[in-house]
Amino acid sequence: MERTNEPAVITPYRDGPLILRGDFELRTQAGERIDPGRATVALCRCGHSAAKPFCDGTHKKTQFHAPG
Repeated sequence: MERTNEPAVITPYRDGPLILRGDFELRTQAGERIDPGRATVALCRCGHSAAKPFCDGTHKKTQFHAPG
């Protein structure tokens, strides 16, 4: 992933994922790097995504509710 030199910004979307933009690094609990493949990612917040930590849209099917 290419560095943008912009600070990481997390934006919670109402009833949806957390959008992460800017320079960030994702790691597993064991400290292994997770390659997001892009500079902006949607992170699961409902807990039902099959692609965790990334959002796969399952929150719509489960009627997940959370403030933005």
